[in-house]
Amino acid sequence: MTKSVLKQAFCQGYLWLLLLLLYSPIIIIMVFSFTEAKVMGNWTGFSLKLYRNLFAEGTHHSLTAALVNTITIALITATVSTIFGTITAIGIHNLRSRSRRAISFVNNIPILNGDVIIGISLFLLFITLGIPQGYVTVVLSHITFCLPYVILSVMPRLKQMNPNLYEAALDLGASPMQALRKIIIPEILPGMVSGFMLAVTMSIDDFAVTIFTIGNEGLETLSTYIYADARKGGLTPELRPLSTIIFVVVLVLLVAINKRKVKKAGALKGKSEKRKVKNPIASFK
Repeated sequence: MTKSVLKQAFCQGYLWLLLLLLYSPIIIIMVFSFTEAKVMGNWTGFSLKLYRNLFAEGTHHSLTAALVNTITIALITATVSTIFGTITAIGIHNLRSRSRRAISFVNNIPILNGDVIIGISLFLLFITLGIPQGYVTVVLSHITFCLPYVILSVMPRLKQMNPNLYEAALDLGASPMQALRKIIIPEILPGMVSGFMLAVTMSIDDFAVTIFTIGNEGLETLSTYIYADARKGGLTPELRPLSTIIFVVVLVLLVAINKRKVKKAGALKGKSEKRKVKNPIASFK
């Protein structure tokens, strides 16, 4: 009994220590976003000046432009990666076993490679093809390294899906597009959402690939802006409230998605009897 209690206490203590190490830097940034001190760690009293400066018109134009570029690139990347990643995952799922393993292995290569290798490879590719570096090359690069992660997010949902539903829908007179829209997409939608969120996060977080493909046209993202700012000898104080806002928004989205999943799981469990009677392919009769 004593060993069990000690083991449980040790596990809980280790977990709390790990959470502290992971989130203490974020908490420090959030705390010091509410003071106008330019130097991190110097508390000069509670103030919302940094937040007002962040949203003030005409100030920190380059930071605002970098934020807009980062968000638009992330959304475009996630949308395109989710569409093509889902189509690719469905295609891989319908291949024969040997071909499916081979394509899956090829899909894992960009994941195993370092970001620097991917960045250099894409840089040389764009130079060879004569594609001018800028916004388009950054978007194409982000799609390239986000696509495999979307495929990995969708594939497990395809494996869990009943393979007979699609064939039954076709037998009942549904067209392939109707079966895709009413049978396959609803089944793999959680995987698509997970892949979309993962692509957004990875695109916002990326630096190595972006720095190789961004070119010299003056385009900046948050990662390249922070890097250039740090090389000047310090970070812009307004980055603290910006980091706080991004963290809170992401946290709220994650909580909302998890609550929706729990609510949906409870609803599906409560309607299990109805689902046995009402088959999703019944709408094609």
